[in-house]
Amino acid sequence: MRALRKEGEDVKMMVRDRELKDPDIISIDGSPLSKRINQLRFVWERLVIYIQNGLDRSNLFKVSIANTGIDLSRRSIIQKSDIIHLHWINQGFLSLESIKKLQKTGKPIVWTMNDMWPFTGICHHAWECERYSHECGKCPLLNSLKRFDLSFLTLRKKSAINSNIRMVSVSSWLRGKALMSSIAQSKDIKVIPNVIDLEVFHPSDKLAARRKYSLPIEKKIILMGAVRIDDPVKGFFFLKEALNNLHMECGDILLVLLGEVKDSKILGDVSFPIIQLGFRSDLFEVAQLYSAVDVNVVPSFYETFGQTIIEAMACGCPSVSFNNSGQVDVIDHKKNGYLAAYKDAADLATGIDWVLNKADR
Repeated sequence: MRALRKEGEDVKMMVRDRELKDPDIISIDGSPLSKRINQLRFVWERLVIYIQNGLDRSNLFKVSIANTGIDLSRRSIIQKSDIIHLHWINQGFLSLESIKKLQKTGKPIVWTMNDMWPFTGICHHAWECERYSHECGKCPLLNSLKRFDLSFLTLRKKSAINSNIRMVSVSSWLRGKALMSSIAQSKDIKVIPNVIDLEVFHPSDKLAARRKYSLPIEKKIILMGAVRIDDPVKGFFFLKEALNNLHMECGDILLVLLGEVKDSKILGDVSFPIIQLGFRSDLFEVAQLYSAVDVNVVPSFYETFGQTIIEAMACGCPSVSFNNSGQVDVIDHKKNGYLAAYKDAADLATGIDWVLNKADR
């Protein structure tokens, strides 16, 4: 938004729940009644998925069906706009019917894909499944053996509204996945990477940053950051195995975790001491922490872009990750970081060792 403002554009952002005080960020309706209705929309969508999944909660938040949402088409801000730019619209914000009504306004619509949901049936990430390239159905995340299941029906609905929406991807990897899909394979999909604020993310004094957060001056510090460190998708177990491989080769190492850990059992058997800093919403603090550490490790199964990687890079901190998804656009192997073989903890350890002990810094 700030970049567009500098170019003289009038930009407004509509959100369901506003967390920032920017006057150009507009909440749909902050009244208690509206918030309650939004909660009910969220619950209704999850309930339908729960029932369709045979009362199994295991994949409840790995899929979305957009069966309920808010009609924005008659809002004055929409009526006055020249273009509508969609981002992440799930969990009761916009439904597929809401998007159809936005199309009827005649405004051009651009949709930036931040995960795979815009072009799959219902999943935010398809893993090894490629059924979205044809028609979905028999969805593994629904434990379904039915051809005409919720994923099939939702993909059909998406296909009906998809024709005149311009799709944008945040990475080349995600673009490639979209071009495999039945509903986006013929589209001219552009790659526009996410941006960061260089007034926030920039190098700062390492020693001063370590003192501020009471981090030891003499240790080599490894950082892993995620909203949920113990989210299986984030691959902490790969980092743990890599650290155990490093134990015999590297000495004075400290692991810093930036994010929430709900299941502390995952931290067992780590070969090095750990400091948990929890979740930090202050981006200036996050930037200083990137400057304080020696390497940022992102052992995720997949990253649609790799936001933490580019943030760390802007602060002078190289990253180690797997050579498999969106981070390939960001990391230039052995130049500004290290791309390990996918799911290979030993090579991840090699990458960490390379950054800590062998790379020219």
